[in-house]
Amino acid sequence: MKKIREWISIRSVKTPKLMVLLIILAANIVFLFFAAFVIMTLELEMLDNPGFWHSVYYASTMLVSGFTSDVITEVNRADAILIIFSMICVIIGMITFTGTVIGYIAQVIFNFVEMADSNTRKLRISNHTVILNWNTCATEIINELMHKSMREKIVVLVEHDKDEILQEIKERLSDTLEIDNKEVRETALKLQPSERKKYIRKNKVSNKLMLIVREGDSWSAKQLNDISIKNAKSIIILSNGKAIAHESNDSDEVLETKEKGNASTVKTLLQVAQLISEEDSMPNQVVVVEVENDWTLKLVKTIIEQMKSRGGCKIIPVAANHILGQVFSQFALMPELNLVYNTLFSNKGVSLFTKASDDYALTETEFVSGYIKDHFEAIPLSLIHDEDGKLYRYYMSDTEQHIDNIGSFSSTRNLNVSINPNYEILDKHILILGHNSKSVAIMEGIDAFYKEWKKIDGPEVLDVTIIDSEANLEKHVCYNQYSFINKIIGADIYSSDVINNAITEFIESYRNRGSIIILSDDTVPEENIDADVLTYLVFINNIIEKQIANNPAFNPDSIDLVVEILNPRNFDILNQYSTKNIVISNRYISKMIMQISEKESIFHFYENLLDYDINDAEPLSSKELFIKRAEEFFTEIPEACTAAELIRAVYINSPENNKSLLLGYFCPKGEMTLFAGDQRKISIALTNKHKLILFSNH
Repeated sequence: MKKIREWISIRSVKTPKLMVLLIILAANIVFLFFAAFVIMTLELEMLDNPGFWHSVYYASTMLVSGFTSDVITEVNRADAILIIFSMICVIIGMITFTGTVIGYIAQVIFNFVEMADSNTRKLRISNHTVILNWNTCATEIINELMHKSMREKIVVLVEHDKDEILQEIKERLSDTLEIDNKEVRETALKLQPSERKKYIRKNKVSNKLMLIVREGDSWSAKQLNDISIKNAKSIIILSNGKAIAHESNDSDEVLETKEKGNASTVKTLLQVAQLISEEDSMPNQVVVVEVENDWTLKLVKTIIEQMKSRGGCKIIPVAANHILGQVFSQFALMPELNLVYNTLFSNKGVSLFTKASDDYALTETEFVSGYIKDHFEAIPLSLIHDEDGKLYRYYMSDTEQHIDNIGSFSSTRNLNVSINPNYEILDKHILILGHNSKSVAIMEGIDAFYKEWKKIDGPEVLDVTIIDSEANLEKHVCYNQYSFINKIIGADIYSSDVINNAITEFIESYRNRGSIIILSDDTVPEENIDADVLTYLVFINNIIEKQIANNPAFNPDSIDLVVEILNPRNFDILNQYSTKNIVISNRYISKMIMQISEKESIFHFYENLLDYDINDAEPLSSKELFIKRAEEFFTEIPEACTAAELIRAVYINSPENNKSLLLGYFCPKGEMTLFAGDQRKISIALTNKHKLILFSNH
């Protein structure tokens, strides 16, 4: 008896649902047999089929269905005792059988639904993208995957706020669908009526994503296995460092935490790498890790080396702040690159593609010159070996299918193009307002450009002016090591007179030759995100209005303005000021992470694209994108021609050590054209005021 009580006690704790079910069943069985015995005792001699089990049948009829008349009729006796007993059986049956069993089944169904909506049910899925952790990049990654032609499956594992995240995703995707489809309809209106429906049907954007968001710990082996991490085609591990700013009111503490490192990212990577390195994992999985500081990057690279020795998965670290610093340094020098990168880094429209090559003896010059002879729907860019020695070809095209299309060149004329052999980038003037955790990387990027283009005995290539708070200048950023910084002004956002005077002086001194960069501080609490940016923009707008009032001929576009925001919801506010180059910085990282997770070899192209040559590198060893004025790049503006003719003429007539590929241009009004589709059908008529988009060494 003691053992029975002990067993019941243990089972009541370990499996309470099972114990409840057993008790319900036992109680109903006991009462069923009791009712059958009573019926048999009362009317045994009058039953057509006498016996206990027939009485059980009668009792179960009353218990389950609640019918008593058939029982009373069959036993041929309707006395008060049997009627009362039958009613008691019905009532007890409704309570102990019908009510309890239905209630139990309802609870089981409810638990099943609740389990499916929680994290305790294993998700059987394959060939999907997994996103671990959540920050402002995550929504943009999902948004970019919506532009894929194939249906994408995405599983997101977050620590908390699942419902808020789902709402955030829904709002972002809805905005994208509305904007993109509006553009499609507007473009269709420019076509012939007979072509409009076909164009809309072909280009209309729809949400084909299969998205699942679950709550749990990103380093939990169970949680990761429950989302089929081993069957995922790619895993994206995002940094949760950006969430720190939302939890602290101390910007110094936030910045210090970011600089120290992110142990959570490392812990998640270790668990993921362990799980997907097992034998039952899907082959060729890619893990993309977002890192925000040198400490985390160094540790991630150590893990990568360890995994290589074990033959593990492919791990690619994306140093977010370093990459964004490189991007912003290029925007500071050539603001138009914002529009170029925004397109190329996306799945929408013209994009970058890569293919493996088995011709290891092929040189880049042979690759490009050979390809452009009979391919007119894509532009070859580069050949790069990865760290494993594999060779990849890189292209710019609007679709991957166009890369392999072969055609013939119908033009027989030899287009005359004369390129300026002494082209130089000089006289760049930059004003940087504010700071953020990318400031050091921005200066490193500008410094790399300066070292590549500076002349030993010539004029200075560029100069930079900094306006930032005294506190930040003292604590976090040291600009004194850079010779091209000619002025540092310590003034916080409330020193409006000092800031206005400095901006006015810059605009008046460097009209048509300067660019202003406004940085958004990512270390402030969430409610203050982008507040300083909007304040700086009010200052600049007021100065421009005064310039126009004093000089009606003043052109507001004579100063390039690049404005960074962190919260996309502030985009509409900035648009009121007609700012062309609004940079939602995290979207660049999101787009790059998305592309790398889809085709990891594109990472090596980004490394070359975003980094200028440095002192100890071989001269002109890497190619970058440049925006060059047509009147300075050519000694004489080429005659009207097709894109196919001009691309080939520019490449053939470029110096042997600096072969340039023409990717597109900006017209005088600032509209961008990237060569997509059949280059033979694109007509070009350049003027002195056009700006060229060139992929070249220098």
